[in-house]
Formats: sequence, C-alpha cells, structure tokens
Amino acid sequence: MNLVAFENQWRKKARAAARVASGTALLFALAGCAVGPKFTSPEPPKVDRYGAAPAPAQVGDASVPGGGVQQLQAGQAVQEKWWMAFGSADLDQRIDEALAHSPSVEAARASLKQAEATLRASKGAWFPSADAAAGVSRQKQSVAAGGTGTPFTLYNASVNVSYTLDLFGGVRRGVELRQAQADYQRWLLEGAELSLASNVATASFQEAALQEQMDATQEVVKLLQEQSDLAAKQYAIGVKSQGDLLAVQSRLASAQAELAPLRLALASVRNQVAVLMGRMPSENGIKGGELGGYTLPAGVPLSVPSELTRQRPDVRAAEAQLHAATAQVGLATANLFPQITLGGSYGSSATATKDLFKDTTTGWSLGLNLLQPIFHGGSLRAQKRAAEAGLDAASATYRASVLNAFANVSDTLNALQYDADALAAQSQAEQAAAKSLDLVKAQFRMGATSYLQLLDATRQWQQARIGFIQARAARLSDTAALYAALGGGWQQREVKR
Repeated sequence: MNLVAFENQWRKKARAAARVASGTALLFALAGCAVGPKFTSPEPPKVDRYGAAPAPAQVGDASVPGGGVQQLQAGQAVQEKWWMAFGSADLDQRIDEALAHSPSVEAARASLKQAEATLRASKGAWFPSADAAAGVSRQKQSVAAGGTGTPFTLYNASVNVSYTLDLFGGVRRGVELRQAQADYQRWLLEGAELSLASNVATASFQEAALQEQMDATQEVVKLLQEQSDLAAKQYAIGVKSQGDLLAVQSRLASAQAELAPLRLALASVRNQVAVLMGRMPSENGIKGGELGGYTLPAGVPLSVPSELTRQRPDVRAAEAQLHAATAQVGLATANLFPQITLGGSYGSSATATKDLFKDTTTGWSLGLNLLQPIFHGGSLRAQKRAAEAGLDAASATYRASVLNAFANVSDTLNALQYDADALAAQSQAEQAAAKSLDLVKAQFRMGATSYLQLLDATRQWQQARIGFIQARAARLSDTAALYAALGGGWQQREVKR
C-alpha cells in the first residue's frame, strides 16, 4: 500500500468513527437537562420619570447670548455620532481620531477578541474529540523474551474518539459562561468608546473656555497697565497720591498673577486631549475650536425611562456579569452530578505499510466510563455556595448600576436646567458690569470718581465675564454629559449591522 492510499483509508476510518460518535452524542445531549438557575434579563424599573419631578419640555432662554432654548425630545434615540450636534468640524476630527487610536479603546477591542476566541474554543466541547496518531519505530525483541532477535520496523496508526455526555448541562453552562463574559467585554468596549468621546468633548469645551478666560484676563491686564502708566504720570506731577499709584500697581500685579494658573490649566487640558487621541503631548496638532464655534444643540433626545437599562453600556455590562454568575452556579451544580464519557478507538499495527488496516492487523475498542463524585472534602459544595454568593453579589451590583444610571440622567437633566438659569444670570451680570465699568471710566476721566472705584468696577467686570464664559462652557459640557448618560448612539450601529 502506498502512502497516499494509506492516508485516504485512514481519513475514511476517522470520519466514520467521528460520525458515529457525533450521532450518539447528539442523542444523549438532547435527552439531557441543564441544572441550576436559568438566566432571564431583569425587567426595567417601573418608573415614568428620572427624578423627583418630570423632566421639563425645554430649558434655556432664547434672549441669552451664547445660550438659547433646548427642546428635550422625549422618546427620541441618540444619534450614532451625537457629538456632531455641536457643529464643530474640529471636535468631530478629534473624536474620530481618538476612537481610532486611543490605547484604552484598543485594549478593550483586544479583550473582546480574546473573549470571543475563548467562547469559540468552549463550543468545541459540544462535539466529540477525535485524535489521529501514527508512528513508526525500529525494534528488536530479546530472544530470551520470545522474540526472534532480528530488528524490524513497526508501523502503527490509530484514531481515538471520545465524548463527554452533557446530561446535566455542565458543558452548556460553560459555554453560556463564556458567552456572558464575551458580552461583558463587548459592553466594556462600548462604554470605553462612549466615555472617550464624552471626555474629548468635555475637554475641548474646557480648553475653549480657558482660552477665553485668558483672553479676558489679558484684556484686564492691558487696561490696568494703561491705568498704572497714567497713575504714574499723575503722581509724578502731583495730581495723584502715592496711595493711588500703589493701589493700581497692586491690582495690576494681581491680574498678572491670575494668568499663570490659567496657562497651567490650559496646557494640562491640551495634554489631556492629546493623550485621549492616542498622541504624545508634543504631537497635539488638531487645534481646538473657540467657545463661540460650538453650537448648543437645539434639540436633545431624552429616552423614556423604561428603555434606559437597555441603552446604557455600563448597565448592560452589569447584566452580562449577572448572566455569567448565573451560569457559574449552573456549572458548579452540574459538577455534583455524574459524568459519562463515551470513548472508542480504531487502529492498526503492521511491519509493512501495505498491511495497515487489513483485518489481521486492525483492532478497535468501544467504552463507556461513569464518574460520580463521592468525596472531595466538601470542595464541590463549597464551590456551589461560592457561586451562589457570587450571584447575589452580581445581582446587587446590577441593581446599583441601574440606580446610578437613573441618578446620572436625573443629575444631567437638573444640570441643564440650572446651567440655563446660571447662564442667564451670568449674562445679565456681565452686561451690567460692562455698563458700570463704562460709566465709571467716563466719570474718572471727568474727575468725578476715584482710582479705587475704577479698580473695583474693573474687577467686577472681569469676574462677571469669566463667570459668563464658565457658564457657557458648563452648558455645553452638561449637554454632552446627557448624551453620555443616555448611553450614546451604539444602538444605531446595531441597526446598521
């Protein structure tokens, strides 16, 4: 027999043995049952609102510069790329690059691939395992032991098939556990992408706000420098006292000192954006937009409360952990019951390859093994109790994630309302402070007011303007936070798939 014919015959024998074992395994598996609790997705909370009071239909005031009215669109789904609602091409580019190059997202993707590969590996236990073996050896048997004393070559080939019957669902519970773990990694990936997009948006708004605060402070420094120069000239000719000069110089130095922490904060937030984008701080080449370049979304989707638990990646991750804990209880329970393994082998040994698989050189075996745990020092039942405790912990963790999700949405809704009120108040304060400063300047030029009054009016205008800038940025940031609190737009990708 040549090697090609030998290989073909060997494969036919292996396939036949595997088909018989698979049919037998399927018959027994269908007759089996999975012990332990059966997982069902938890029901959503039976509430009709997120906070103590119903969400308003709209927030904001159309007359406020940089603000506007926002409609809360009940029942609307969050769009896939929700950050595009802010109307900034720079922000879109930043987030797209962050999603493509962030190490945290890459790590989450790799963990998902690992979990999916582990899941596929676990499904192999559903089927019989078949192994083929072949070998050749040179032997010489002792004459004293009954041999001829002449060296000879021995060829052997065999196929071994085994299958553990899943009578009590241990294998199925193992696959279910791996599936839940893969689901968990998937939701961690969705959560990582959502968190990354939200962080980039918030950092970009903060960067723009800090830049405007620096511009406002530098404008005050310029104004105070002019006043200081004027006070120095007036003191030199005896029109103003040394106290007036020192007061102006002191306020100028204080304003200049305020620039340093603003520069530090701006540099830090720019480094943060670079890292979020997967770049070195020295490589942050995408310029951030100005605060006025961001559009406050006029319509913001607001999911109904009953849908929130299906939209939040963190809640879905907690549900996957609950599923895994349920499967773990089933697996620990199945380990208490008997295991039945079917096995069979078919092989041949001959001194010449042409004689392999002839009737005179072949042998086979079929067997059934029963393994019933009897005494393991209490470890199996302890493992079951540990799994049940783990299920209780996962259940509590899931409930906590749901509570936190609703609190998160309620907080962001409150923040939007309070941000709108704060922005309106800061706008009025900034306008009033600007008018007051103009009036005090005019009075000072006519000699009707003192340096101290001028300095105080300048300080109030600076504080009001910075407060207005911060209020605008807060409203943008909390709008982004609401998109994130509602789970982002991953559902839209699911529809496309």
